[in-house]
Amino acid sequence: MTTTTASLPLTISLQIPTYWTPEQAFAVFDLVNDLRDAIWQCYGAQLLDEYRDHFQSAAIDRVDKTPADPPF
Repeated sequence: MTTTTASLPLTISLQIPTYWTPEQAFAVFDLVNDLRDAIWQCYGAQLLDEYRDHFQSAAIDRVDKTPADPPF
């Protein structure tokens, strides 16, 4: 269930500052990498299923078209 209020946007635009020092950029990169690892530990099997479903359906979409089909 998603709730919204007039004060909260539905999405948040993620903007990366261009004035970070290399050390600050590395710290954020490291945090994101740790977050990715933690998510993978918790949801690895489900993520593999999602990847397989996503890429399998994309491959099927390409195979369904015959070479004689116009691109429109």
